[in-house]
Amino acid sequence: MKFYVKLFALNLKSQMQYKFSFFLSCLGQFVTAFTSFFSVKFIFMQIDAVDGFSYGQVLLCFAVVMLSFSIGEAVGGGLANFPRMVRTGEFDRILTRPGNLVLQVMIPFFDFTRIGLLVQGAIVLGIAVPQSGIAWTGAKVVTLVLMVVCGAVLFFCLFLFQAAFAFFTMDSLEFLNIFTYGARQFGRYPFSVYGRRVLYVLTFCVPLALVQYYPLRFMVDGEGQAVYMFLPCLSLLFIVPCWALFKLGISRYQSAGA
Repeated sequence: MKFYVKLFALNLKSQMQYKFSFFLSCLGQFVTAFTSFFSVKFIFMQIDAVDGFSYGQVLLCFAVVMLSFSIGEAVGGGLANFPRMVRTGEFDRILTRPGNLVLQVMIPFFDFTRIGLLVQGAIVLGIAVPQSGIAWTGAKVVTLVLMVVCGAVLFFCLFLFQAAFAFFTMDSLEFLNIFTYGARQFGRYPFSVYGRRVLYVLTFCVPLALVQYYPLRFMVDGEGQAVYMFLPCLSLLFIVPCWALFKLGISRYQSAGA
């Protein structure tokens, strides 16, 4: 564990080597992400609700997805480099080292500039909570925390799932970005607005709706079953197929060489 902590610290030190550049990168993340916030605001200048959700409730949904994504990408976004590591044979060097393979791939590419997204999500959350019209209780606060935490884990799993395909394709499958970067964009609104079929896919295949739509419905309506409060925890089962695919890829891996 000391090795991983030291590697984490070295990565932070390297990114902070040029502090002004680091600050500009964080600021860029913050400003760019706010364009999505303004797009939501402009839409609600013309309408009162989207699929029965008010402006404040959609902002709450927006904030949850943004916070979850910023954490999940900061931790797992570096896995986007994994196809290159497999293609060039760099992964061979990692296989010769003792320790967890995923951590060795992930920690050197931990992106601290994602703090810009995190701050933006926190600000939007601060705006959304008083405007949501939700009668906040202890159970609903816990639900909100579970949505963010489990959502972050789910986004990390999606990055791991995408990286695992590199074992079989030797390259990145760009269409899988629809479930990572794409989910950040269309997750600005409750997933029900995209239709029943999309909601089914995001419930039973890629369980993004379990950390967004259903818990949000529970908090907003107050009449949903209390089990909706714990649906974000159920989404953690997605770890199993993601990890299984990664382990299968390792078992069938043959060095690509440089």
